[in-house]
Amino acid sequence: MTAMIPEGAPVETVRSIMEKDVFAARTVGCQIVEAAPGRGLCSMEVGPQHRNAMGNIMGGAIFTLADYALSIAANYGSEPTMSISCSIDFLSVSHGNVLYAEAALDKVGRTVVFGSVDITDDTGKLVARMIATCYK
Repeated sequence: MTAMIPEGAPVETVRSIMEKDVFAARTVGCQIVEAAPGRGLCSMEVGPQHRNAMGNIMGGAIFTLADYALSIAANYGSEPTMSISCSIDFLSVSHGNVLYAEAALDKVGRTVVFGSVDITDDTGKLVARMIATCYK
């Protein structure tokens, strides 16, 4: 199998490939900031469409951003990899205007990959943390 995102691909190429993720990239508005083997950094400008009835950022929007960053980290220079289990802890309410999801692969095995994603806002607050198990 060939890599979903070729190793050494510049961020513009990664953006072009991942633009096919219509939900995360177009509907939710996730943007790729950085991409490297085992790492992904994405951002999302928070708008009214991301808010729940209480005015806070919807957990699903935060999860989507985290999952998108994880997909960059897991698929950059690697054979196609997908999440098989994820858990997310919502640690605090964000009062920022931009969220960032920084994904890192903690262990890459022959077929199983373990990763984590920290979601922060533009005030520096840690908003959530995702732990994921992936299959390649």
